[in-house]
Amino acid sequence: MPNRSARTGVVTRVEQLTPHMVRIVVGGDGLREVQAGEFTDHYVKVLFPQPGVTYPEPFDMGLIRETMPRASWPVVRTYTVRRWLPDVPELWLDFVVHSDEGVAGPWAASARPGDPVRFMGPGGGYAPDPAAEWHLLAGDESALPAIAAALERMPADARVHAFVEVADAAEEQKLDGDVTWLHRGGRPVGEALVAAVRELEWPAGNVQAFVHGEATFVKELRRLLRVEKQIPMAQLSISGYWRRGLNEDGWQSTKREWNQQVEAEQGQ
Repeated sequence: MPNRSARTGVVTRVEQLTPHMVRIVVGGDGLREVQAGEFTDHYVKVLFPQPGVTYPEPFDMGLIRETMPRASWPVVRTYTVRRWLPDVPELWLDFVVHSDEGVAGPWAASARPGDPVRFMGPGGGYAPDPAAEWHLLAGDESALPAIAAALERMPADARVHAFVEVADAAEEQKLDGDVTWLHRGGRPVGEALVAAVRELEWPAGNVQAFVHGEATFVKELRRLLRVEKQIPMAQLSISGYWRRGLNEDGWQSTKREWNQQVEAEQGQ
């Protein structure tokens, strides 16, 4: 994301998808220059201004970080683009809302049409490869928007095994294609997901896999794919979107070290 200047959109509608998933639809002329659509895991960095702080215009994060005290910097949170409609233009962002803790969830729960939305991006790097003989998609709620977008992009004759872990049946969504929904209940995040992927009768042929979500279960599935199944990294999109016990700031500050440790244990 080389451009440090933030884009500014506006909330055009809010949709309650499930008891804990809220969709914020962003529109406005500030989206006219957005370039997206190549990847199904496009993401943006949403900027949440600190209350009572006046920021320079244009809203340039580089300038803000160079000239303002750290305590006044906007809070940055990363969200996958569920859908991009360039002709409108319109950007869909899905937020998991569990309580009034944190920044992004409470904001999404109270967002109303007309509210400004500042963001940087999008970035991205994964899209279904038509040459793959079959596809594995696995993730928790944080990966659900990207998995949903990938399912919509799959070739008509694609063989797909999609696994999504959510809290319970009320958190399921209607998606394209067949999805194995796994209900967490009171178990740790990812326990049901890892078990289901391990129990999969492994199809023959080259697989392209997309595995994202909580870092601990992603590490376990990475071991399955890289060490046990010997799948080349070129066929994998696999990373921890978040980690239990850490907010995004804490996770981002330790993610490189975590990834280096995983790579040392499991190989590139």
